[in-house]
Amino acid sequence: MKVLINILLLLLPAAIFAQGGKLNTVTEKKIDKLLASMTIQEKVGQMTQIAVESLLKTTSGHLVEPNELDLEKLTRCIKTYKVGSILNIGDRAQTIENWRQRIATIQQMALSERLKIPVLYGIDAIHGNNYTLNAVMFPQQIAQAATFNRELVKKGAAITAYETRASFIPWTFSPVLDLGRRPQWPRIYETFGEDPYLVSELGKAMVTGYQGNDAAIDKYHIAACLKHYMGYSMPLSGHDRTPAWIPERELREYFLPSFATAVKAGAKTVMVNSAEINGVPVHINKHILTDILKNELQFKGFALSDWQDIQFLYQRHHVAKDDKEAVMMAINAGIDMSMVPVDYTFCDDLVALVKEHKVTMARIDDAVRRILRVKIELGLFEDPIVSANNYPEFGSVVHQKANDEITAECITLLKNQNNLLPLTTGKKILVTGPAANSMRALNGGWSRKWQGDNSNETEQDKNTIYKAIQNVFGTANVDYAEGSRFTEQTDLGTTISKAKNADVIILCLGENSYAETPGNINDLTLPTAQIELATALKATGKPIVLILTEGRPRIVSAIEPYCEAVIQAYLPGNSGGNVLAGVLAGKINPSGKLPYTYPRYPNSLHNYYRKYTEELSIDVNAGYNPQWEFGYGLSYTSFKYSNLKLSRNKLTGDKPINITVDITNTGNYTGKEAVLLFVSDLVASITPEVKRLRGFEKISLDPGETKTVTFIIAASQLSFINNNLKRVTEPGDFMLSVGGLKTGFTYLPINKN
Repeated sequence: MKVLINILLLLLPAAIFAQGGKLNTVTEKKIDKLLASMTIQEKVGQMTQIAVESLLKTTSGHLVEPNELDLEKLTRCIKTYKVGSILNIGDRAQTIENWRQRIATIQQMALSERLKIPVLYGIDAIHGNNYTLNAVMFPQQIAQAATFNRELVKKGAAITAYETRASFIPWTFSPVLDLGRRPQWPRIYETFGEDPYLVSELGKAMVTGYQGNDAAIDKYHIAACLKHYMGYSMPLSGHDRTPAWIPERELREYFLPSFATAVKAGAKTVMVNSAEINGVPVHINKHILTDILKNELQFKGFALSDWQDIQFLYQRHHVAKDDKEAVMMAINAGIDMSMVPVDYTFCDDLVALVKEHKVTMARIDDAVRRILRVKIELGLFEDPIVSANNYPEFGSVVHQKANDEITAECITLLKNQNNLLPLTTGKKILVTGPAANSMRALNGGWSRKWQGDNSNETEQDKNTIYKAIQNVFGTANVDYAEGSRFTEQTDLGTTISKAKNADVIILCLGENSYAETPGNINDLTLPTAQIELATALKATGKPIVLILTEGRPRIVSAIEPYCEAVIQAYLPGNSGGNVLAGVLAGKINPSGKLPYTYPRYPNSLHNYYRKYTEELSIDVNAGYNPQWEFGYGLSYTSFKYSNLKLSRNKLTGDKPINITVDITNTGNYTGKEAVLLFVSDLVASITPEVKRLRGFEKISLDPGETKTVTFIIAASQLSFINNNLKRVTEPGDFMLSVGGLKTGFTYLPINKN
């Protein structure tokens, strides 16, 4: 059987990434008519986004639960300021009934206005419709990246879209297409990892799942929002929303491709990087926002600020003297909608700026046109309040089973000394560690609340790792002790005593939930309390299975030798406990592979696409010596790669090379394998990386079965950005590798002279 991998021309010149097709004439005429009849206040209102917290009823300064709209506040928002967009949840997840009532009330008031323009409501539905109670919560993006499976990512996004629309919400602030190459950064778990090609391919799959094929959004799909355009994920300090230094060559080589691919796939909206690059806040960077996004990529949707980031131009960045100047700078740079989010200063200042001719009406009309276009494409003018009867599968068994399927392919086996796993029946098991009996540790942030700190309550009907292991291995065979908390020691004596009576220890370490800036840390090493727990358990002499639930790769080099097996679970979501128990029992064969390089030391942080000068073979002090490399992951079965063949050994012009390789399951378990193709440029005018991922495919093999995987690679995939900021493919020799096999070929461009 042959599996064909159509490697897209990921790194073509920017113009190729334009959204396909011409603008819809009917839509544009409708927008023309609306613009001609709108006042300045109405136009500026469309460019304004207000947080729902400022529109809800309060008692003694606290939001009423369940949330209830304050109609006086809502009237001021919509009827006085003509606000066109609202976001957020209030304080915590609401029932689906409350969401429907909220959205219906907002839309009914908007439709009572003169022009009857519906409100565009947005929310961070980033791993399922996580802000609606009882909606499915999938693994976080970093875990989904470990599947290396486009179709599963697309399926999860399609279910998220369905369940978000079931709450009457048509817009999600997802996917995150930032490149997760700075492991200290607290938003690593929201990314698809460190590789530009992987992020691009899975980002495109997620956008398609959200928006539907060909971005033809219907009542079961929602608009995607690409975050955070661009370079947000590479702060020098590793801390959220702190300065980055990224030359434009690096921006175009590594950070732009994922956004360009998603724009080409038809993504409707973009959220802008909150931080600064090279001393310029991205919210005022016209080159990035207008020259590249809107002109080069021909993006037809709208660019949204992140939370309060226009105000932060003067409050934090100190590039503007006041709010009015900040608004002028951001709008003129290319921001189309301001997430203000809790007052109406933006409206007042922008109206004044237009009257003072400091922002042109042409710039206003362009922004409003883009916003209205998205609202029309979402069908909001025709059906702003969908029927609840359209969504019988919300939170259904079918959706839960899909979650199980996706989660099963996320789990990554990193070590399995002497085939300790899967565990044989009848063993006495001690489950311990701060993540062992915690739903917070499985779901992470953005889970029912921003910080995910109430998952133990909202998800109490789901199984923690400990409860799931009890269900699979039997209550009589499974014991539990907390061992330690995430950052502080508890009574070790009880834990050690129980460990001595066990045959095997399941040690669950990692991170508690966090999101954004509260997740900043100064040391990637696991907290001392957890290291001490692992050290004490090792002294018992019992075999240890280490399960890591973490949003980023925390340093475990001190305790990895103590453990016979290591499982990376990332943040696997509500199905995580059940799936992990299934993996331990051998009911699920792990097939995940690391979507990032797992560092061995806090001060040795490298990406797999390092340069040759970072190789230990060149300089023993160069530093590239990771705990586990990008793309690493074990299975309970074994795979043999053979017969790596090229259709020819010379690549000329635009005619691609076909690459085939056979993969055989030589073990005793049915297993899935992510087949990864890497290519190395051996000599280049810009120092080449040791290797780059250029293709991947996930296949399933029964014991003894062989499949042939075919890759197609063209000259464009060998290209890079040179010092003149031009994308070039230089003639010369290349080496490709897959599954440990290597072969070379030569690129010879066609001489047109």
